Amino acid sequence: MAEDSIYERLKQQGVTRRDFLKLCGAVAGAIGLSGLPPVQASGLPVTLARSGYKARDQVARVLETKSRLPVIWLEFQDCAGCTEALSRSHSPTLVNLVLNAITVEYHETLSAAAGFQAEGAKHNAMEKYAGQYVLVVEGSIPMALDGAYCTIGGRSALDILKESAAGAAAIIATGNCAAFGGLPKAKPNPTDAKGVWEIVTDKPVVNIPGCPAIPEVFTAVVAHFLVFGALPELDSLNRPKTFYGKTIHDRCLRRPFYEAGKFALSYDDEGAKEGWCLYKLGCKGPTTYNACASLKWDGGLSFPIQAGHPCLGCSEPGFWDGGGFYQGQSAPLSRPDLTVVGAAAAAGAVAGVAVGAANQAQKKAAKKAEKAK
Repeated sequence: MAEDSIYERLKQQGVTRRDFLKLCGAVAGAIGLSGLPPVQASGLPVTLARSGYKARDQVARVLETKSRLPVIWLEFQDCAGCTEALSRSHSPTLVNLVLNAITVEYHETLSAAAGFQAEGAKHNAMEKYAGQYVLVVEGSIPMALDGAYCTIGGRSALDILKESAAGAAAIIATGNCAAFGGLPKAKPNPTDAKGVWEIVTDKPVVNIPGCPAIPEVFTAVVAHFLVFGALPELDSLNRPKTFYGKTIHDRCLRRPFYEAGKFALSYDDEGAKEGWCLYKLGCKGPTTYNACASLKWDGGLSFPIQAGHPCLGCSEPGFWDGGGFYQGQSAPLSRPDLTVVGAAAAAGAVAGVAVGAANQAQKKAAKKAEKAK
């Protein structure tokens, strides 16, 4: 039952106090807490915020008193890739997230019920937890032909979204499709696909773009809302700054080769085999904001650039039309509104080559000086 506190649920499963505090520490780390947040920004009772509790103990106090967070998960024009990715989340796992932190009241893919039973459960949850539940949306929303391109139970995605958003405390748009329209919005966009935040403007909406979204980012946002009752700090595209504050290029393991002006020119040349920068093969790392290079995928195992494939820029708006699969950043982009991005990236490549040439010249000069001695 959602009324049980998270701590009570854990105790019922045999979790000790020590393990509970370890979990609280992990949650604090996942949402980026370090020490005591400001009283007014913490969302915690003033007496607690002023008492000098560590981040772990703050989280523990909240989880001891709060019940699990009710979640309603909608799927529209999507491939269920974000759900698939979340099912492989390792921090925390989906099982722990569902059993201990949230209660999924409705999810088309994961629910055992179907048809009238599933729809009935959703409407009951919307009434019971009005103003309390978090609405998660996966997939874009088609606007053309009165939403006829995506219907569920005879109702359009647009109608279902508006109804579900009305009673939500906050909305999480997971994946590029739900955030910015994704693949369905690519030219010529026959369904007039849109992201959630273009439609719902009277509710707090956080975008977690990616194709699919990184599952640990999703779980961290859920944990933040659970602890503070509010969404984390967002950037201009409504993405959480903790995870989208820096480009992939900033933390890329191939960055030293970029600085040295060493670029792979094909997928099987010597540069590619040596792990050189993939910029000239179309990598969008310099203009893509995400935590892929830090969090990676599959338990922190790897991410596309590490595996030898250029970044496609899938956490940015319009990435399908921006040449993610078909052209390098230095080539003229097909969309006028993205040419500035392309020009900036091209300038970055030139600067990288220049820096690399300068470094090589310095090394040669140093060697000559050594020989002269």
